Amino acid sequence: MPEQRQQRDTCRLLVGTSGYSYVEWAEAGFYPPGTKSGRMLPLYAQVFPVTELNHTWYSLPKPDAVERQRAQAPTGFLFAAKLTRTLTHEVDKQTWPEQAAAFRHGITPLVQSRQLPAVLIQLPPTFHRSPEHRAYLSRLLDTLDGLPLAVEFRHRSWAQDRVFGELERRKVTLVAVDEPELPGLFPALDVVTNPALFYVRFHGRNAKGWRSGNMQLQFDYDYSEPELTGWIEEKIAHLAARAALGIIFFNNHVRAQATRNAELFRGLLKSRGFRVG
Repeated sequence: MPEQRQQRDTCRLLVGTSGYSYVEWAEAGFYPPGTKSGRMLPLYAQVFPVTELNHTWYSLPKPDAVERQRAQAPTGFLFAAKLTRTLTHEVDKQTWPEQAAAFRHGITPLVQSRQLPAVLIQLPPTFHRSPEHRAYLSRLLDTLDGLPLAVEFRHRSWAQDRVFGELERRKVTLVAVDEPELPGLFPALDVVTNPALFYVRFHGRNAKGWRSGNMQLQFDYDYSEPELTGWIEEKIAHLAARAALGIIFFNNHVRAQATRNAELFRGLLKSRGFRVG
């Protein structure tokens, strides 16, 4: 028990949500009624110490815009940046290296301020483990080397020890996911490939929504306390014993469930002696 307590005290855990700029969060009461998107980050940062940036997935980040966003948050607030979709979902074989260079340039303010714990390489379910995909991912990781990289697989074919071993060799974080148990989806694992960081994303377990392909349905889910407690006991304890920092995000954003679940999860972690930032 003392050894387990020491491990929990060593790893710092930060809990937040995937994105923060949602109109429906004002309607649901997380933000004051009528809050404009440009005023949401300072309010969000009063509650959570970390977030995932969604806009960097939709378009390449610009240094000036990222700096303005960074300046809205307090010192020490962290931003995980999603890699742009033209490098994961809509890849152009000819221009992707230029896109990667532009992404690296765009997030420079977060690198310089040491507020970038991870670049999230979020791969689609269609990105199965084929020779072509393996070659591309290897080149992408080489191109982005030097950034704190984390890879989220959506296809089960990547759940192999040789994949984990290669990520470990590169010191790239394997993202742990909670999502519906559907055929082909990547399973929920507690594998640590980078001792500096573990990364967890809670997507919700709305199987019907995932099958529909409708994002509003897909991420419409409210975790129960037993479900979250199970994750802490079965996976978080193992992850925290093997990494210096853990960042945990809730992506079930549709009706602001993410904010409620994140706050509940943080309280459950604290009650069990984890070091929660």
